[in-house]
Amino acid sequence: MAMLRMTLQTQLVLRALLEDPAKQRYGLELCELAELPSGTIYPILARLEQAGWVDSVWEDPAVHEEAGRPRRRFYRITRDGAEHAREALARAYRSRKQPLPGWAAALPTADGGAS
Repeated sequence: MAMLRMTLQTQLVLRALLEDPAKQRYGLELCELAELPSGTIYPILARLEQAGWVDSVWEDPAVHEEAGRPRRRFYRITRDGAEHAREALARAYRSRKQPLPGWAAALPTADGGAS
């Protein structure tokens, strides 16, 4: 599994995905959670998927047709991706010589418990 450069934007996307690791989220939902524009989110998601940290699936066409909206692509952090993301976020904060924020300690582990 590839290591990624931990830009602030990548960190925000990972935090959004780690809020509920089992939940599938579509791109615009992640834009809102990370407070980033789609032009920033989608390239990050593509890199995360290429690295094996995130999986994606397309919504069933019948669902979006019935709802009268464009088809959504759903993203979910993988078990290994969640572990790598937690480690990378912790390293990013340590490298800034800042104490690890309270939210990082409360991130769920791969088995669903807090770290």
